Amino acid sequence: MLRSNPHAQNSYEFVCLEDLVPQNHLLRKVHAHIDFSFILEKVKPYYSEDNGRPSVDPILLFKMMLIGFLFGIRSERQLEQEVQLNMAYRWFVGLGLTDRVPDHSTLSLNRKRLQDTSVVQDIFDHIVMKAIELRMVAGRVLVTDSTHLKANANKRKFIKQEVEKSVKTYLDDLDEAVQADRAAHGKKPLKPREEVSETKETKVSTTDPESGYMVRDGKPEGFFYLDHRTVDHKYNIITDVHITPGNVHDSVPYLERLHLQIEKFGFDKTLEAVALDAGYYTADICKKLHTRKIYAVIGRRSYTPVKGLIAKWRFKYDEELDLYRCPQKQELTYTTTDREGYRHYKSDPQICKDCPLLGECTRSKNKQRVITRHVWQDSKDWVKQNGCSRPGKYLYRLRYQTIERSFADAKELHGLRYCRLRGKKKVLEQALMTAICQNIKKIANHLAKLAR
Repeated sequence: MLRSNPHAQNSYEFVCLEDLVPQNHLLRKVHAHIDFSFILEKVKPYYSEDNGRPSVDPILLFKMMLIGFLFGIRSERQLEQEVQLNMAYRWFVGLGLTDRVPDHSTLSLNRKRLQDTSVVQDIFDHIVMKAIELRMVAGRVLVTDSTHLKANANKRKFIKQEVEKSVKTYLDDLDEAVQADRAAHGKKPLKPREEVSETKETKVSTTDPESGYMVRDGKPEGFFYLDHRTVDHKYNIITDVHITPGNVHDSVPYLERLHLQIEKFGFDKTLEAVALDAGYYTADICKKLHTRKIYAVIGRRSYTPVKGLIAKWRFKYDEELDLYRCPQKQELTYTTTDREGYRHYKSDPQICKDCPLLGECTRSKNKQRVITRHVWQDSKDWVKQNGCSRPGKYLYRLRYQTIERSFADAKELHGLRYCRLRGKKKVLEQALMTAICQNIKKIANHLAKLAR
Protein backbone atom coordinates (compact mmCIF):
# COMPACT_ATOMS: atom_id res chain seq x y z
CA MET A 1 0.00 0.00 0.00
CA LEU A 2 1.41 3.40 -0.99
CA ARG A 3 2.03 5.82 1.82
CA SER A 4 4.47 8.58 2.83
CA ASN A 5 6.04 9.63 6.11
CA PRO A 6 4.53 12.97 7.13
CA HIS A 7 6.55 13.26 10.33
CA ALA A 8 9.31 15.86 10.49
CA GLN A 9 12.80 14.68 11.44
CA ASN A 10 12.88 16.51 14.75
CA SER A 11 12.45 13.70 17.26
CA TYR A 12 15.02 12.99 19.95
CA GLU A 13 16.72 9.60 20.07
CA PHE A 14 19.27 7.97 22.35
CA VAL A 15 21.96 6.44 20.16
CA CYS A 16 25.52 5.22 20.54
CA LEU A 17 27.77 6.71 17.88
CA GLU A 18 29.86 3.54 17.62
CA ASP A 19 26.74 1.53 16.70
CA LEU A 20 26.34 3.71 13.61
CA VAL A 21 29.76 2.71 12.22
CA PRO A 22 29.73 -0.49 10.07
CA GLN A 23 31.75 -3.32 11.58
CA ASN A 24 33.82 -3.81 8.42
CA HIS A 25 34.61 -0.12 7.93
CA LEU A 26 38.27 0.65 7.17
CA LEU A 27 38.44 3.24 9.96
CA ARG A 28 37.49 0.56 12.51
CA LYS A 29 40.55 -1.44 11.46
CA VAL A 30 42.79 1.61 11.61
CA HIS A 31 41.43 2.58 15.04
CA ALA A 32 41.90 -0.94 16.40
CA HIS A 33 45.46 -1.51 15.19
CA ILE A 34 47.21 1.88 14.89
CA ASP A 35 48.15 3.86 18.01
CA PHE A 36 48.40 7.56 17.15
CA SER A 37 49.54 8.73 20.59
CA PHE A 38 53.14 9.05 19.34
CA ILE A 39 52.07 12.17 17.43
CA LEU A 40 51.92 14.15 20.67
CA GLU A 41 55.67 13.64 21.19
CA LYS A 42 56.42 14.62 17.58
CA VAL A 43 54.56 17.96 17.82
CA LYS A 44 55.31 18.81 21.45
CA PRO A 45 58.32 21.06 20.66
CA TYR A 46 56.07 23.30 18.55
CA TYR A 47 53.53 24.06 21.30
CA SER A 48 53.92 26.34 24.31
CA GLU A 49 53.66 24.57 27.65
CA ASP A 50 52.56 27.42 29.91
CA ASN A 51 50.83 30.10 27.88
CA GLY A 52 48.45 30.74 25.01
CA ARG A 53 44.97 29.40 24.36
CA PRO A 54 44.27 25.66 24.68
CA SER A 55 45.05 24.04 21.33
CA VAL A 56 42.93 21.75 19.22
CA ASP A 57 44.01 18.15 19.82
CA PRO A 58 46.92 17.50 17.36
CA ILE A 59 45.84 13.85 17.03
CA LEU A 60 42.35 14.97 16.00
CA LEU A 61 43.81 17.31 13.35
CA PHE A 62 46.10 14.60 12.01
CA LYS A 63 43.24 12.09 11.88
CA MET A 64 41.20 14.58 9.88
CA MET A 65 44.10 15.01 7.45
CA LEU A 66 44.43 11.23 7.27
CA ILE A 67 40.73 10.87 6.40
CA GLY A 68 41.18 13.37 3.58
CA PHE A 69 43.99 11.35 2.02
CA LEU A 70 42.45 7.93 2.75
CA PHE A 71 39.23 8.77 0.93
CA GLY A 72 40.57 11.18 -1.68
CA ILE A 73 39.00 14.37 -0.26
CA ARG A 74 41.09 17.09 -1.90
CA SER A 75 39.59 20.23 -0.32
CA GLU A 76 39.88 21.19 3.34
CA ARG A 77 36.49 22.91 3.15
CA GLN A 78 34.98 19.71 1.82
CA LEU A 79 36.82 17.71 4.49
CA GLU A 80 35.22 19.84 7.20
CA GLN A 81 31.78 19.18 5.72
CA GLU A 82 32.40 15.45 5.33
CA VAL A 83 33.46 15.07 8.97
CA GLN A 84 30.42 17.13 9.97
CA LEU A 85 28.04 14.74 8.16
CA ASN A 86 29.76 11.32 8.24
CA MET A 87 29.23 9.37 11.46
CA ALA A 88 32.23 7.10 10.86
CA TYR A 89 34.52 10.11 10.44
CA ARG A 90 33.18 11.71 13.65
CA TRP A 91 33.68 8.50 15.56
CA PHE A 92 37.24 8.03 14.24
CA VAL A 93 38.45 11.53 15.17
CA GLY A 94 36.76 11.36 18.59
CA LEU A 95 33.91 13.85 18.13
CA GLY A 96 30.39 13.36 19.44
CA LEU A 97 27.22 14.02 17.47
CA THR A 98 26.95 17.58 18.79
CA ASP A 99 30.68 18.42 19.02
CA ARG A 100 31.90 21.16 16.73
CA VAL A 101 34.17 20.10 13.88
CA PRO A 102 37.41 22.14 13.60
CA ASP A 103 37.13 24.86 10.98
CA HIS A 104 38.84 24.39 7.62
CA SER A 105 40.98 27.46 8.39
CA THR A 106 42.35 25.62 11.44
CA LEU A 107 43.33 22.70 9.22
CA SER A 108 45.04 25.07 6.76
CA LEU A 109 46.94 26.88 9.51
CA ASN A 110 48.02 23.58 11.05
CA ARG A 111 49.27 22.35 7.66
CA LYS A 112 51.23 25.55 7.02
CA ARG A 113 52.93 25.29 10.40
CA LEU A 114 53.98 21.71 9.69
CA GLN A 115 55.61 22.59 6.35
CA ASP A 116 58.70 24.11 7.94
CA THR A 117 59.14 21.16 10.31
CA SER A 118 60.03 17.50 9.96
CA VAL A 119 56.83 16.31 11.68
CA VAL A 120 55.22 14.69 8.62
CA GLN A 121 58.51 12.98 7.70
CA ASP A 122 58.89 11.79 11.32
CA ILE A 123 55.37 10.35 11.28
CA PHE A 124 56.11 8.57 8.00
CA ASP A 125 59.33 7.10 9.44
CA HIS A 126 57.49 5.99 12.60
CA ILE A 127 54.90 4.11 10.55
CA VAL A 128 57.68 2.39 8.56
CA MET A 129 59.40 1.39 11.81
CA LYS A 130 56.06 0.02 13.03
CA ALA A 131 55.84 -2.10 9.87
CA ILE A 132 59.40 -3.33 10.46
CA GLU A 133 58.47 -4.37 14.04
CA LEU A 134 55.48 -6.26 12.64
CA ARG A 135 57.78 -8.01 10.13
CA MET A 136 55.91 -6.48 7.22
CA VAL A 137 59.18 -5.01 5.92
CA ALA A 138 61.94 -7.51 5.18
CA GLY A 139 64.50 -5.04 3.85
CA ARG A 140 65.82 -7.68 1.43
CA VAL A 141 64.51 -6.37 -1.90
CA LEU A 142 63.80 -2.68 -2.54
CA VAL A 143 62.02 -1.51 -5.69
CA THR A 144 62.37 2.13 -6.76
CA ASP A 145 60.76 4.22 -9.48
CA SER A 146 59.34 7.69 -10.06
CA THR A 147 56.05 9.05 -11.35
CA HIS A 148 55.12 12.49 -12.60
CA LEU A 149 52.67 14.70 -10.68
CA LYS A 150 51.06 17.53 -12.60
CA ALA A 151 52.06 20.80 -10.96
CA ASN A 152 49.41 23.35 -10.01
CA ALA A 153 50.63 25.58 -12.83
CA ASN A 154 49.59 26.60 -16.34
CA LYS A 155 52.12 25.29 -18.87
CA ARG A 156 51.62 28.40 -21.02
CA LYS A 157 52.62 30.82 -18.27
CA PHE A 158 56.41 30.79 -18.11
CA ILE A 159 59.57 32.73 -18.73
CA LYS A 160 62.79 31.46 -20.29
CA GLN A 161 65.86 31.64 -18.08
CA GLU A 162 69.49 30.60 -18.23
CA VAL A 163 70.10 28.24 -15.29
CA GLU A 164 73.24 26.40 -14.19
CA LYS A 165 73.48 22.74 -15.05
CA SER A 166 73.62 20.51 -11.99
CA VAL A 167 77.08 19.15 -11.21
CA LYS A 168 77.34 15.37 -11.17
CA THR A 169 78.03 14.18 -7.64
CA TYR A 170 80.25 11.28 -8.70
CA LEU A 171 82.86 13.33 -10.59
CA ASP A 172 85.52 12.87 -7.90
CA ASP A 173 85.14 9.08 -8.04
CA LEU A 174 85.17 9.18 -11.83
CA ASP A 175 88.32 11.33 -11.96
CA GLU A 176 90.07 8.92 -9.61
CA ALA A 177 89.03 5.94 -11.75
CA VAL A 178 90.18 7.70 -14.95
CA GLN A 179 93.60 8.56 -13.53
CA ALA A 180 94.05 4.99 -12.28
CA ASP A 181 93.06 3.59 -15.67
CA ARG A 182 95.42 5.89 -17.54
CA ALA A 183 98.26 4.97 -15.17
CA ALA A 184 97.59 1.27 -15.73
CA HIS A 185 97.89 1.84 -19.48
CA GLY A 186 101.05 3.94 -19.14
CA LYS A 187 99.37 7.23 -20.00
CA LYS A 188 100.11 10.60 -18.43
CA PRO A 189 97.59 11.86 -15.88
CA LEU A 190 95.07 14.44 -17.07
CA LYS A 191 95.16 17.98 -15.78
CA PRO A 192 92.78 18.68 -12.86
CA ARG A 193 89.21 19.26 -13.98
CA GLU A 194 88.41 22.95 -14.32
CA GLU A 195 85.33 24.10 -12.48
CA VAL A 196 83.31 25.65 -15.28
CA SER A 197 79.67 26.47 -14.63
CA GLU A 198 77.61 25.44 -17.65
CA THR A 199 74.21 26.96 -18.26
CA LYS A 200 71.20 25.96 -20.28
CA GLU A 201 68.00 27.70 -21.28
CA THR A 202 64.87 26.32 -19.68
CA LYS A 203 61.26 27.25 -19.07
CA VAL A 204 60.44 28.47 -15.57
CA SER A 205 56.83 28.62 -14.45
CA THR A 206 55.61 32.00 -13.25
CA THR A 207 52.92 30.21 -11.20
CA ASP A 208 55.06 27.60 -9.47
CA PRO A 209 58.77 28.34 -10.09
CA GLU A 210 59.89 25.28 -8.10
CA SER A 211 58.29 22.86 -10.58
CA GLY A 212 60.19 21.67 -13.64
CA TYR A 213 59.24 21.66 -17.33
CA MET A 214 59.18 18.00 -18.34
CA VAL A 215 59.72 16.79 -21.90
CA ARG A 216 59.90 12.98 -22.15
CA ASP A 217 58.99 10.44 -24.81
CA GLY A 218 55.55 9.01 -24.12
CA LYS A 219 54.89 11.48 -21.27
CA PRO A 220 52.77 14.65 -21.18
CA GLU A 221 54.61 17.92 -21.66
CA GLY A 222 54.35 20.69 -19.11
CA PHE A 223 55.25 21.63 -15.55
CA PHE A 224 55.52 18.63 -13.25
CA TYR A 225 57.08 17.27 -10.09
CA LEU A 226 58.54 13.78 -9.78
CA ASP A 227 57.62 11.53 -6.86
CA HIS A 228 60.57 9.17 -6.31
CA ARG A 229 59.30 6.25 -4.26
CA THR A 230 60.82 3.05 -2.86
CA VAL A 231 58.80 0.06 -1.68
CA ASP A 232 59.74 -3.14 0.10
CA HIS A 233 58.75 -6.23 -1.86
CA LYS A 234 57.27 -8.23 1.04
CA TYR A 235 54.03 -6.31 1.68
CA ASN A 236 54.60 -3.33 -0.62
CA ILE A 237 55.23 -0.98 2.29
CA ILE A 238 56.59 2.39 1.11
CA THR A 239 59.98 3.03 2.71
CA ASP A 240 60.99 6.31 1.08
CA VAL A 241 59.40 9.32 -0.62
CA HIS A 242 61.34 12.11 -2.31
CA ILE A 243 60.18 15.01 -4.51
CA THR A 244 62.17 16.72 -7.30
CA PRO A 245 61.19 19.04 -10.15
CA GLY A 246 59.95 17.27 -13.26
CA ASN A 247 63.11 17.99 -15.27
CA VAL A 248 65.45 16.12 -12.89
CA HIS A 249 66.61 12.72 -14.15
CA ASP A 250 65.43 9.69 -12.18
CA SER A 251 68.98 8.53 -11.46
CA VAL A 252 70.16 11.77 -9.80
CA PRO A 253 68.78 11.31 -6.25
CA TYR A 254 68.78 7.48 -6.21
CA LEU A 255 72.05 6.59 -4.47
CA GLU A 256 71.62 9.28 -1.81
CA ARG A 257 68.07 8.11 -1.00
CA LEU A 258 69.17 4.45 -0.92
CA HIS A 259 71.98 5.28 1.51
CA LEU A 260 69.51 7.25 3.66
CA GLN A 261 67.18 4.25 3.95
CA ILE A 262 70.05 1.91 4.77
CA GLU A 263 71.19 4.19 7.60
CA LYS A 264 67.72 5.06 8.89
CA PHE A 265 66.11 1.62 8.93
CA GLY A 266 69.17 -0.60 9.34
CA PHE A 267 68.95 -2.25 5.92
CA ASP A 268 72.73 -2.61 5.76
CA LYS A 269 72.48 -6.14 7.21
CA THR A 270 69.42 -7.24 5.23
CA LEU A 271 69.50 -5.59 1.81
CA GLU A 272 70.26 -8.15 -0.91
CA ALA A 273 68.78 -6.83 -4.15
CA VAL A 274 67.20 -3.84 -5.87
CA ALA A 275 64.96 -3.67 -8.94
CA LEU A 276 64.95 -0.49 -11.02
CA ASP A 277 63.60 0.91 -14.26
CA ALA A 278 65.77 1.68 -17.30
CA GLY A 279 66.18 5.30 -16.20
CA TYR A 280 68.57 4.14 -13.48
CA TYR A 281 70.91 2.25 -15.84
CA THR A 282 73.92 4.54 -15.44
CA ALA A 283 77.58 3.66 -14.96
CA ASP A 284 77.69 5.35 -11.55
CA ILE A 285 74.68 3.49 -10.11
CA CYS A 286 75.86 0.16 -11.52
CA LYS A 287 79.34 0.68 -10.07
CA LYS A 288 78.14 1.66 -6.58
CA LEU A 289 75.69 -1.26 -6.35
CA HIS A 290 78.34 -3.66 -7.65
CA THR A 291 80.85 -2.40 -5.08
CA ARG A 292 78.33 -2.84 -2.25
CA LYS A 293 77.48 -6.34 -3.52
CA ILE A 294 73.80 -5.49 -3.87
CA TYR A 295 72.24 -7.69 -6.55
CA ALA A 296 70.93 -5.13 -9.06
CA VAL A 297 68.35 -5.71 -11.78
CA ILE A 298 67.88 -2.66 -13.99
CA GLY A 299 65.91 -2.32 -17.21
CA ARG A 300 67.84 -1.30 -20.31
CA ARG A 301 66.80 1.00 -23.11
CA SER A 302 67.06 -0.46 -26.61
CA TYR A 303 70.21 0.72 -28.37
CA THR A 304 69.66 2.19 -31.84
CA PRO A 305 72.84 2.07 -33.95
CA VAL A 306 73.57 4.48 -36.78
CA LYS A 307 71.54 3.34 -39.76
CA GLY A 308 73.64 1.42 -42.26
CA LEU A 309 76.60 0.81 -39.92
CA ILE A 310 77.65 -2.31 -38.04
CA ALA A 311 76.37 -2.16 -34.45
CA LYS A 312 78.79 -1.90 -31.54
CA TRP A 313 77.66 -5.19 -30.00
CA ARG A 314 79.11 -7.09 -32.97
CA PHE A 315 82.59 -6.03 -31.84
CA LYS A 316 83.71 -8.57 -29.22
CA TYR A 317 85.79 -7.44 -26.25
CA ASP A 318 88.77 -9.54 -25.14
CA GLU A 319 89.22 -8.76 -21.46
CA GLU A 320 92.54 -10.57 -21.13
CA LEU A 321 94.20 -8.67 -23.99
CA ASP A 322 92.15 -5.50 -23.48
CA LEU A 323 91.10 -5.08 -27.10
CA TYR A 324 88.09 -5.42 -29.40
CA ARG A 325 87.77 -7.67 -32.46
CA CYS A 326 85.59 -6.66 -35.38
CA PRO A 327 83.41 -9.12 -37.38
CA GLN A 328 86.40 -9.56 -39.74
CA LYS A 329 88.60 -10.62 -36.76
CA GLN A 330 90.74 -7.46 -36.94
CA GLU A 331 91.89 -5.94 -33.63
CA LEU A 332 90.97 -2.52 -32.27
CA THR A 333 93.62 -1.57 -29.70
CA TYR A 334 93.55 0.81 -26.76
CA THR A 335 94.69 4.39 -27.40
CA THR A 336 93.54 6.59 -24.49
CA THR A 337 91.01 7.19 -21.68
CA ASP A 338 89.15 10.50 -21.85
CA ARG A 339 87.99 12.72 -19.00
CA GLU A 340 84.44 11.34 -19.15
CA GLY A 341 85.72 7.87 -18.34
CA TYR A 342 85.63 6.27 -21.78
CA ARG A 343 88.48 4.17 -23.15
CA HIS A 344 89.04 4.55 -26.89
CA TYR A 345 89.86 1.51 -29.05
CA LYS A 346 90.87 2.20 -32.64
CA SER A 347 91.35 0.02 -35.70
CA ASP A 348 94.35 0.07 -38.06
CA PRO A 349 93.44 2.21 -41.13
CA GLN A 350 95.95 0.33 -43.29
CA ILE A 351 94.02 -2.90 -42.71
CA CYS A 352 90.57 -1.31 -42.78
CA LYS A 353 91.04 0.37 -46.21
CA ASP A 354 90.99 -3.06 -47.91
CA CYS A 355 88.16 -4.50 -45.77
CA PRO A 356 85.06 -5.60 -47.75
CA LEU A 357 82.84 -4.30 -44.91
CA LEU A 358 84.42 -0.85 -44.75
CA GLY A 359 81.31 0.90 -46.07
CA GLU A 360 79.19 -0.76 -43.38
CA CYS A 361 81.71 -0.17 -40.58
CA THR A 362 82.71 3.50 -40.69
CA ARG A 363 82.21 6.69 -42.65
CA SER A 364 85.32 8.43 -41.32
CA LYS A 365 87.73 9.94 -43.85
CA ASN A 366 90.74 8.18 -42.34
CA LYS A 367 88.99 4.78 -42.69
CA GLN A 368 89.24 4.05 -38.96
CA ARG A 369 86.61 2.65 -36.58
CA VAL A 370 86.59 3.82 -32.95
CA ILE A 371 84.88 1.86 -30.15
CA THR A 372 84.50 3.34 -26.66
CA ARG A 373 84.20 1.45 -23.37
CA HIS A 374 83.53 3.02 -19.99
CA VAL A 375 85.95 2.35 -17.13
CA TRP A 376 82.95 1.05 -15.14
CA GLN A 377 81.61 -1.06 -18.02
CA ASP A 378 82.29 -4.25 -16.07
CA SER A 379 79.69 -3.18 -13.53
CA LYS A 380 77.17 -2.39 -16.29
CA ASP A 381 77.80 -5.81 -17.82
CA TRP A 382 77.29 -7.40 -14.40
CA VAL A 383 73.89 -5.69 -14.10
CA LYS A 384 73.04 -6.80 -17.63
CA GLN A 385 73.84 -10.42 -16.77
CA ASN A 386 71.70 -10.20 -13.66
CA GLY A 387 68.75 -9.07 -15.75
CA CYS A 388 69.13 -12.04 -18.11
CA SER A 389 69.18 -14.61 -15.29
CA ARG A 390 66.10 -16.37 -13.99
CA PRO A 391 66.15 -14.65 -10.55
CA GLY A 392 66.74 -11.31 -12.29
CA LYS A 393 63.73 -11.71 -14.56
CA TYR A 394 61.60 -12.60 -11.54
CA LEU A 395 62.80 -9.55 -9.61
CA TYR A 396 62.16 -7.21 -12.54
CA ARG A 397 58.60 -8.52 -12.87
CA LEU A 398 58.08 -7.59 -9.22
CA ARG A 399 57.99 -3.95 -10.33
CA TYR A 400 54.52 -4.40 -11.79
CA GLN A 401 53.19 -5.95 -8.58
CA THR A 402 54.87 -3.52 -6.20
CA ILE A 403 55.95 -0.03 -7.22
CA GLU A 404 53.61 0.28 -10.22
CA ARG A 405 50.64 -0.83 -8.12
CA SER A 406 51.65 1.53 -5.34
CA PHE A 407 51.66 4.50 -7.73
CA ALA A 408 48.36 3.38 -9.29
CA ASP A 409 46.63 3.21 -5.89
CA ALA A 410 48.05 6.62 -4.91
CA LYS A 411 46.70 8.25 -8.05
CA GLU A 412 43.37 6.49 -8.40
CA LEU A 413 42.31 6.26 -4.74
CA HIS A 414 44.20 8.99 -2.88
CA GLY A 415 44.33 11.98 -5.22
CA LEU A 416 48.05 12.00 -6.03
CA ARG A 417 47.56 12.51 -9.75
CA TYR A 418 47.72 16.30 -9.35
CA CYS A 419 49.51 18.61 -6.93
CA ARG A 420 46.98 20.31 -4.69
CA LEU A 421 49.26 23.18 -3.75
CA ARG A 422 52.34 24.95 -5.10
CA GLY A 423 55.93 24.64 -3.97
CA LYS A 424 58.22 21.67 -3.34
CA LYS A 425 57.59 21.55 0.43
CA LYS A 426 53.83 21.43 -0.03
CA VAL A 427 54.05 18.76 -2.74
CA LEU A 428 56.36 16.71 -0.49
CA GLU A 429 53.81 16.93 2.33
CA GLN A 430 51.09 15.69 -0.02
CA ALA A 431 53.26 12.80 -1.23
CA LEU A 432 54.28 11.84 2.32
CA MET A 433 50.70 11.96 3.63
CA THR A 434 49.58 9.79 0.71
CA ALA A 435 52.32 7.28 1.49
CA ILE A 436 51.43 7.35 5.21
CA CYS A 437 47.79 6.54 4.53
CA GLN A 438 48.74 3.74 2.11
CA ASN A 439 51.07 2.20 4.69
CA ILE A 440 48.54 2.58 7.50
CA LYS A 441 45.86 0.95 5.38
CA LYS A 442 48.12 -2.03 4.60
CA ILE A 443 49.13 -2.47 8.24
CA ALA A 444 45.53 -2.22 9.49
CA ASN A 445 44.18 -4.69 6.91
CA HIS A 446 47.02 -7.14 7.61
CA LEU A 447 46.53 -7.08 11.37
CA ALA A 448 42.74 -7.34 10.96
CA LYS A 449 43.22 -10.55 8.96
CA LEU A 450 45.51 -11.99 11.64
CA ALA A 451 42.95 -11.12 14.34
CA ARG A 452 40.15 -13.13 12.73
